[in-house]
Amino acid sequence: MVSRTEHPAGGYKKLFETCEEFAEPTPAQVTGEIPAWLHGSLLRLGPGLFEIGDEPFLHLFDGQALMHKFDLKAGHVTYYRKFIRTDAYVRALTEKRIVITEFGTAAYPDPCKNIFSRFFTYFQGIEVTDNCLVNVIPIGEDFYACTETNFITKVNPDTLETIKKVDLCNYVSINGATAHPHIEQDGTVYNIGNCFGKNLSLAYNIVKIPPSQKDKSDPIEKSKVVVQFPSSERFKPSYVHSFGMTEKYFVFVETPIKINLLKFLSCWSITGTNYMDCFESNDKMGTWFHLAAKHPGEYIGHKFRASAFNLFHHINCYEDQGFIVVDLCTWKGYEFVYNYLYLANLKQNWEEVKKTAMRAPQPEVRRYVLPLDIYREEPGKNMISLPYTTATAVMGSEGTVWLEPEVLFSAPRQGKNLHTPAFEFPQINYRKHSGKDYTFAYGLGLNHFIPDRICKLNVKSKETWAWQEPDSYPSEPLFVQTPDAQGEDDGVLLSIVVNPGSTQHPAYLLILSATDLTEVARASVDVIIPVTFHGMFKA
Repeated sequence: MVSRTEHPAGGYKKLFETCEEFAEPTPAQVTGEIPAWLHGSLLRLGPGLFEIGDEPFLHLFDGQALMHKFDLKAGHVTYYRKFIRTDAYVRALTEKRIVITEFGTAAYPDPCKNIFSRFFTYFQGIEVTDNCLVNVIPIGEDFYACTETNFITKVNPDTLETIKKVDLCNYVSINGATAHPHIEQDGTVYNIGNCFGKNLSLAYNIVKIPPSQKDKSDPIEKSKVVVQFPSSERFKPSYVHSFGMTEKYFVFVETPIKINLLKFLSCWSITGTNYMDCFESNDKMGTWFHLAAKHPGEYIGHKFRASAFNLFHHINCYEDQGFIVVDLCTWKGYEFVYNYLYLANLKQNWEEVKKTAMRAPQPEVRRYVLPLDIYREEPGKNMISLPYTTATAVMGSEGTVWLEPEVLFSAPRQGKNLHTPAFEFPQINYRKHSGKDYTFAYGLGLNHFIPDRICKLNVKSKETWAWQEPDSYPSEPLFVQTPDAQGEDDGVLLSIVVNPGSTQHPAYLLILSATDLTEVARASVDVIIPVTFHGMFKA
C-alpha cells in the first residue's frame, strides 16, 4: 500500500485526453475466467472532451460528460461509450466554443457579437452547468447522470441515450445536490444540498426521494425536505461533496472550504468568474460535525468541533452503544485540495507533478466518534468508551465537544520529498453494511494525485492490501457481492485500468477478488479510456 512507484514515462497524461464516442459496442478480449454469476453492466462517468476547438477546459471537473459501459454476459464482455447530450455539450459543439461556465473554466460571450450585445449577455444572470460528469445513480426505475448542481440528466442505461434534463429546483428547495446520495434497500434516496433558510440565511437540506411508485409516477415529483442543518456562516456555505447516514441518523460534516455567495452572485456575470474563483477558506472555524435524527427528521444541536480538514468522501457511519462512528477520507488543513487539480498540474512531467503535490494538503483516513449523550462525562474528560477506538470527544467551554480522531491509515512520508499516498474514492459492501458496523473498505490509491493502485483497508486491524502494475492507472473499485456470500468481503472488485504504454489493449476492465486483491479476469479493449470518477454496477 505504501510502496513508492514512479511514473517518469508520464503515461498518466493520456487519462486527460479527448476521445471519440462509439457508434456501437465493441467486443473485449477476456483473459482469465469471469465468474458465471457476474452478469450486468458497469456504468461509469467522467470527462471525455477536454477542449472545444482551440479553447481548453482548465480543471479536472470541466471536461464534457462521457458515459462508459462494460456489459458482462455469459463470460463475454463488450465496451461502449457515449457523450451525454447536455446543454453544455450540445451548445458547445454547435457554437464551436465553451458556452456554459464549468467548475474551473469560464465561458465568455460570443466574440462575434457587438459590444452592446455582449454587455447585455453579461447581465442575463448565471447559467448553471448541467455537465453531469461525476456519477450515475438509480432513482425509482430510472437512471440519472449527475454532477453537483441542481441539474441531473436521465439516461438509458442500455443504449446510453440521453433522455431528458431534470431541474431539482422544480421539486424541492435546494440550490444543488451532491453526486453521492444514500440509497436504502427499498430504493429510497436521500441527498443533501444547500438552500436558503430562515431570514435568507443559508442552510443545508436533506432531501428524500421515495422508491418506485405503484402508479408508475415519477418519484422525483414526490421529493421532500426531511431535515435542515444550519450553516456556520450566513452567506458562505461550505462545499459539500458527500454526507453520512446510519440507520437512525444523518451526519453532515461542515468543512472550512467556503463558497463566497456574494462573489458568486455579483462577480459571475460581470467578470467571467468560474466556480473555483468563488471558493475561499475560513482559517479560523476548524470543522463542524452536525447530527440529525432520521425518523422524524430533527436537528440535534450538539456543537461538535474538530481541527480543519478537507472532506470529499465518507467511507461509512454507524451507531454503536450510544455513539456514532464516522469514517472519512480527509485531507489535512483548510487549503482547498481542488486548487491542485487543474489539468495543467496533472499533465506535467512526473517530477513536476510530485513537486506540485508536495505543496498540497496531506491525506489521512480518520475515524471520529460522536457521543449521542454529550453529558455522559464531566467537562474535560473523554466521553468515548468504545474499546476498539482511540478517538476522543471532550466537552469544553460553552458546551462545545472537541473531537480528536483515530487514524486508520496515514502512510509515513519517509523524508521531506515524499508525498503521502492517498486512500480515496472509498467503497464498501454497501448493500450489506452501509450505515452498519463493518470491517473492509476499498479505495483508489492516489500517488501525487495520480491513481496507480487499488487498495483494501481493514478498518479494525488497519491491515492493508494493494493491487498494482507498472504504468497502469485504475479507477475507483466497485464492490459486487457474490450471490452466496458468507463473509463481508465475499465478492469481486471492478475497475477500469488504463495502460497507455501497451502496444495492444491499452485499457481493460479488471476483476479482482475482493478477499485478497488477486486477479480473477480482465476484459481488454484497443482504445484508451479517459479518467472516470464514479459509477455503479447494474445487475
